[in-house]
Amino acid sequence: MAERRCDVLIVGGGTGGCAAAIAACSLGFKAIMTEETAWVGGQLTSQAVPPDENPWIEQFGCTARYRQFREGVRRFYREYYPLTPQARAVARLNPGMGGVSRICHEPRVALAVLEQMMHYPRSAGGLEVLHYRKAVSAETHGDRVAAVTLRHLHTGEEETISAAYIIDATELGDLLPLAEVEYVTGSESQSETGEPHAVSGPAQPDNVQGFTWCFPMAYDPEGDHTIEKPARYERWRDYVPDLNPAWPGSLFDWSYTHPVTLQPVRRVLFPWESSNPGDALWLYRRIVCKELYPDGAMPHEVTLVNWPQNDYWEGNIIDKPREEADRYLEECRQLSLSWLYWLQTETPRPDGGTGYPGLHLRPDMVGSEDGLALSPYIRESRRIRAVFTVTELHIGTDAREGREAAFFKDSVGVGSYRIDLHPSTGGDNYIDISSLPYQIPLGALLPVRVENLLPACKNLGVTHITNGCYRLHPVEWNIGEAVGLLAAFCLARGVEARQVREDETLLGEYQGLLRSQGLELEWPHTFPV
Repeated sequence: MAERRCDVLIVGGGTGGCAAAIAACSLGFKAIMTEETAWVGGQLTSQAVPPDENPWIEQFGCTARYRQFREGVRRFYREYYPLTPQARAVARLNPGMGGVSRICHEPRVALAVLEQMMHYPRSAGGLEVLHYRKAVSAETHGDRVAAVTLRHLHTGEEETISAAYIIDATELGDLLPLAEVEYVTGSESQSETGEPHAVSGPAQPDNVQGFTWCFPMAYDPEGDHTIEKPARYERWRDYVPDLNPAWPGSLFDWSYTHPVTLQPVRRVLFPWESSNPGDALWLYRRIVCKELYPDGAMPHEVTLVNWPQNDYWEGNIIDKPREEADRYLEECRQLSLSWLYWLQTETPRPDGGTGYPGLHLRPDMVGSEDGLALSPYIRESRRIRAVFTVTELHIGTDAREGREAAFFKDSVGVGSYRIDLHPSTGGDNYIDISSLPYQIPLGALLPVRVENLLPACKNLGVTHITNGCYRLHPVEWNIGEAVGLLAAFCLARGVEARQVREDETLLGEYQGLLRSQGLELEWPHTFPV
């Protein structure tokens, strides 16, 4: 078995992993980043989810490098896409004109920009990226993780990499059980956290948010692109969600539960099918907009399908036998393909007909053979038992009676998003409540015992409830960047991560480093609500 060593090992090449790698290498340390798929970027690329961001993202509320990524996406479109002069001149270009984000873009563009941002450290020998690698075991010595063994998913060959600091940037917190790091899954009890929206009875470790296998979908009004009927089509076409509060009917319908009001709400597919274009799911995550191009340059618009109708909550894939988890993953794929087939063949049209056979997949946009994203969009993972855990009482608008979120003197960044939990494996319907602009405390990035393993994804010290607003793109990026810089800071100073939080002088110096690198540690005192 091959063995080697680096300063910082980052297992997981998602959004947080990329940010951690770039940050650690910026201070001269050598890093290895591993990734299970052909694409780095996670949410932004292999999961194909356009960024969900705070409403002030253009002015503040993210790191300088995340802003560099966003502007890189816009620059890529201006330099390589045949935009109209009018579109090219828009300073805050939204490439897909999708409603969910100010920067709805194609996954491949995000991949290209991330590769550009990592090109120098790779060229200079500071960063190595290993694709198709999955962690299979970890070597621990007391309270330290010494090394991780990774298996090549195609060849089966294994190699062991040791590092002074190991960062878990996997989507499910895969290193935590391998390294015997204390962790939590699912829903904590109200008696444990005091959160108004936690479960009232015992904790429910299996109760996690559903995940989604997203896909880009184009529309060719003159064509027939109907796919072969999926093997599980009838199962999903006839599926009636069993949730509390109740879902309004079948999953495959244009009526579903409004996330905030929990009342039935009806949508349409295309904007011309309603007097209110905002009712059209097509516009929600549109990533190709014909209006931005000359006639004929972009014949078919494309939207990213991450909708209520293809969320999968029938099974939890965390800490389950491989066969069981694989079954749930395949069910999720079948759900997304079945939703497309229903749209192509059975959905009612305003003209009285059924189906839109011109809808079709765009495998070229996601790098897959079947047209689905390379990876499922995971909303909830294992979470470290942390030195400090952020709860709804720290950031929930109602829980804090509308006051500012709790102030964390050990802040390493900021974020803002509603506490947005999708239907869960425990039968809970949406939990979507207001939260206040918040900070990311260093204590939430430190395991209670293990010294040198740090989280860089959704595996930080939050609860089932607060995970709902700490899981989005700019926050995951901030978490990854903060831990990448933390590892580098500790290596440069010869100190432990825990010491940085406990020693006021070290904490001040570390926070000074963060600020110098463009991380915002607090929100402005006055800004629009």
